[in-house]
Amino acid sequence: MLRNSKIRLGHTALALLLAGGLAVQARPAAVVPTLRYTLAMPAPQTHYFEVKMELGGFPADYTDVKMPVWAPGSYLVREYSKNVEGFQARTAAGQPLAVEKINKNTWRVRHAKQANFQVSYRVYAFELTVRTSFIDADHGYLNGTSVFMYPAENKMLGSTVVVQPAAGWAQVSTALRPGTGKFTYKAASYDELADSPMEIGNQKVLEFTANGTPHQVAMFGTYNADDAKLTADLKKVCEEAHRVVGQNPLDHYLFIVHNLERGGGGLEHLYSTTLEVSRGSYGTEAGYKSFLGLAAHEYFHLWNVKRIRPVALGPFDYDKENYTHMLWVSEGMTEYYSKLLNERAGLLSRDEYLGKLANAITEVENTPGNRVQSAAESSFDAWIKYYRPNENAVNTQISYYSKGDLIGTWLDLNIAEATKGGKHLDDVFRLLYDTYYKKAGRGFTDKEFQDAVATVAGRRYDEFFQNSVYGTKPIDFATALGYAGLTLSSAPLSTSGTIGAAFSNRSGKLLVTSVLRDRAAWNTGLNVNDEILLINGAAPTEETAKSLLGGPVGSELKLQVRRDGLNRDITLKMQPNPDLKYQVQPAASPTAAQQLVLERWLGATK
Repeated sequence: MLRNSKIRLGHTALALLLAGGLAVQARPAAVVPTLRYTLAMPAPQTHYFEVKMELGGFPADYTDVKMPVWAPGSYLVREYSKNVEGFQARTAAGQPLAVEKINKNTWRVRHAKQANFQVSYRVYAFELTVRTSFIDADHGYLNGTSVFMYPAENKMLGSTVVVQPAAGWAQVSTALRPGTGKFTYKAASYDELADSPMEIGNQKVLEFTANGTPHQVAMFGTYNADDAKLTADLKKVCEEAHRVVGQNPLDHYLFIVHNLERGGGGLEHLYSTTLEVSRGSYGTEAGYKSFLGLAAHEYFHLWNVKRIRPVALGPFDYDKENYTHMLWVSEGMTEYYSKLLNERAGLLSRDEYLGKLANAITEVENTPGNRVQSAAESSFDAWIKYYRPNENAVNTQISYYSKGDLIGTWLDLNIAEATKGGKHLDDVFRLLYDTYYKKAGRGFTDKEFQDAVATVAGRRYDEFFQNSVYGTKPIDFATALGYAGLTLSSAPLSTSGTIGAAFSNRSGKLLVTSVLRDRAAWNTGLNVNDEILLINGAAPTEETAKSLLGGPVGSELKLQVRRDGLNRDITLKMQPNPDLKYQVQPAASPTAAQQLVLERWLGATK
């Protein structure tokens, strides 16, 4: 019995095994999650975008949906969720679902294993900057991080985006790849969606090809540029940028340009950029060259930061700050190349380039904060300092843009000198691109950047990095420029005395707006926001107010100021102005070695 019983159990087990195998074979494939956005703007004059998310294949009890708190490339927590209204969720059949907001930027949708559901919400968008979103009766512009939410556990999920432009709007300009249907686009992941801004309206679209790649320029607003010249010059800048690394990561590119009454600034993206420009600036030589400099900066970010990047800058954590000490590379060296690319393209003369370099040295060396905050500290603290300057910022901070620009100059000249003109900073970016972007698929560490410089130069610069990048020791520009047969000279910025303060007339009141460290105003106790009531016993006039800005060294100023509703007297003496103005000029008789370094530096990749 026992044996027969065992035999029967074996047969039963076999039957169950076969049945199980058949069941496995018949089991349907796992459900692949899907995500579809619909972006509507039925009443653009009210400044609202309306978003619907259709989520499929989410068989859980609940799904958390998030909105980022910042936009990559702009290192400040901006709390985009503050503009969200009317968040709600429904089943695929339209039945309401319970929603709970669990923190400042996360909504929990409870859908009880109903795999398909939808979310809808409105976003108030009335801040026209390159890092926010805006819509009015004339056009709509959006950055993905400030409009589109994402399922928290599926950030890498691809999506479809359907745009429904407002009535009368016929254009959508975006670097997202087209999907099936008009104004339908595809994003491979949320990172790509977040990194692909949109201009929606009736913008003018210009086109050109650079390095075999089609480029578009979406021009919103009136402007006074010559379209043919603008696209021809942009083509030159783009082609010079391609020569730096020597590898083209693109198959398309988009410039979105907002031509405004007052504009300035840009933000880089994976296959596009947004620029803000004062609409009349193209009409002056200085304004037009400033535009080309801005375009060059944002375009070079295609390599430096979007692909050649510090380890902290991707994949992004959209919930909080992403810290790095390397923004002086990502932003500062991009600023360095913005001028260099225009010089190499023939859009800046060599003298103009050297003049801009001298002005950059003047700016940094005359900033008191340059002796307090290092370039690395400036980068790390961007989240709390750079985008939130106060009246004392000039005394405590240095911009990682301007300081990184000059570090790039120093490194480029030193690499060229060390290799007898054989290599330069371009070769460092080529090495970083190949090693970390193409082969490793990741960013580089602080040490790996220094190692790359050492590999290209054939020598290490650890002392320089320690002292002048991670420390505040002054950079020896004179020696570095000497390698290229250039001289650095300086002269007093002004022969007049100074009290070291700045002033502004606001609503008829003469107010102190800044006080420089260790100057007369600082040491005497003049405060920002003090109202100047009397200058040497008389009410200030436009003429006498000028005496606050300069006078004979040693001369005395008696001021009566109002602070917190009370009057007080302050006496100051004009001190010598310690600020210097720098000049960079060719040496009288450069050697052949110096000429080689100069040409390798400023004419580099040709």
